[in-house]
Amino acid sequence: MIFFEIFWTFLKIGIFTFGGGAAMVALIQNEVTVSHQWLTQKEFTDILAVSQMTPGPIGINTATYTGYTAIFNAGHPAWVAVVGSLIATLAVIILPVILMILTVKMLQRFQTNRYVQSVMTVLRLTVVGIIASAALVLVNADSFGVPALSLHFVASIVIFMIVFVLSIKKFNPVYLMLGAGFAGMLLYGWF
Repeated sequence: MIFFEIFWTFLKIGIFTFGGGAAMVALIQNEVTVSHQWLTQKEFTDILAVSQMTPGPIGINTATYTGYTAIFNAGHPAWVAVVGSLIATLAVIILPVILMILTVKMLQRFQTNRYVQSVMTVLRLTVVGIIASAALVLVNADSFGVPALSLHFVASIVIFMIVFVLSIKKFNPVYLMLGAGFAGMLLYGWF
C-alpha cells in the first residue's frame, strides 16, 4: 500500500509544482513529514542537503532519496527501498514530461498571443513565491541547530551568512560546499 501512496503523492507533486525542483521542496516536505509522516524533519533536511550536492535536478533527487527512505523506514529491506526510489522518481517526472511536450507545442503556436503572455507573467511571479516558501521550509532547528544563543546555533548562522554572501559573489559552489562541510564537521565534533 505504501508503494501506491508514494506513487500518488509524487504524481500530485510533479503535476502541481511550477517552477522546477526548488519549488517542489515545500510540497515534498509537507507531504512526507507532515501529511504522511514517512520521514522526520531532520531526515528530510539531510535528504535535501544530499539532493543539492548530487548531480541532477534537486526535485528529482529529493523524490528519489525520499522514496528510498520512506520505504526503508517502513521496515522493508534496502533492495525493496530501491524500488520505492524508482517509483517516486518516475511518479514525479512522468506527467510533467508529458505536459511539457504538449505545452511547448502550444506555446510555439501562440507565443505572441497577449493572453498567453499574461499567463506567463503571472506564472513567473508565482514561481518566485513558491521558491521563497521552499527556502523558508529550511529555516528550522534541524538546519541551524537548537534555536537558542548556543555556540552551534550562532556558528550555523555565521556559516550560512558566509556561504550566502560568497554565493552572491559567484564563488565556486564546490568550494562553498567543501568549506561548509568542513566547518560543520569541526563545529559538531566529527574530528
